[in-house]
Amino acid sequence: MSFGLHSAVDPSGPQAARIAQLWWLMFWVSAGVFVAVTAFLFVALFRSAVSRQRTAGRAEAQRRTGAVVGGASIVTALIIVGLLLVDVSTTRALATAPAAAPLRIEVVGHQWWWEVHYPDETPSQAVTTANEIHIPVGRPVALELTSRDVIHSFWVPSLQGKRDLIPGHVNTAWLQADVPGLFHGQCAEFCGAQHAHMAFLIVAEPERSFSAWLADQRRPATAPASADETQGQAVFLSLPCALCHTVRGTSAWGQNGPDLTHLASRRQLAAGTLPNTHGDLAECLMDPHRVKPGVKMPPTPVESGLQALLAYLESLR
Repeated sequence: MSFGLHSAVDPSGPQAARIAQLWWLMFWVSAGVFVAVTAFLFVALFRSAVSRQRTAGRAEAQRRTGAVVGGASIVTALIIVGLLLVDVSTTRALATAPAAAPLRIEVVGHQWWWEVHYPDETPSQAVTTANEIHIPVGRPVALELTSRDVIHSFWVPSLQGKRDLIPGHVNTAWLQADVPGLFHGQCAEFCGAQHAHMAFLIVAEPERSFSAWLADQRRPATAPASADETQGQAVFLSLPCALCHTVRGTSAWGQNGPDLTHLASRRQLAAGTLPNTHGDLAECLMDPHRVKPGVKMPPTPVESGLQALLAYLESLR
């Protein structure tokens, strides 16, 4: 898989393509206006220098100047109205959902991470994950966006424009990836001290790979397969971790933090702040406030049981 650029002018989906087309249209129109204004400025300066040497024809020069100014005003108004019409047309196209029944995903913003739900008519088949959104390539995806605390903004430049997440209100949007890849997303509304560290990944993959991932996510956590993992599970359940996080298949059903049932299958930690490696996971556990100052997660008081706890968490695939 290729890593999608974090750029609105590198579209990989129909909505981003429309936004990019609008951007390039405005860019080239603005560039043309800049060149035309600069050219008229140099012509006016040249004629002004010549007119100082001649007193005759000043009335005719003033008449031509008035005509040029009037014509430029009309052209400016037409350009502005034209860009406005194109802008409105693009906005309506972005808001129009496709006719085909899309996949529905619920996204909830928190300070500072993303809760992701894949609802299902059978509650036991619903999936909850965090900070990593998997979607099938070429298939429309309907997003239902809300927040649990402050206003956040969901933005995947290569796939879609910005859409706010507002507490107590559900905003809707849709997106589609035309090519497989990893696409970087970011909160685009200042939401607190760690706003810059509130990122997420969209993983666009073929339908078969997406279905396999969804089936894996529906399973409960893998049972410990070694003595270290068994000890690590006991450590996890004895700590405040189990009060804030969920690990399906165990007695941990906390709702305040990300679901950890399949933590080891994710590519990043702490909403894109660190890669999901052994050392970075240990750092997040021991001193989360050094990684993301101000987070709600307290340091984990683990000494001799740290390696066992890491072994257990790394088994949750």
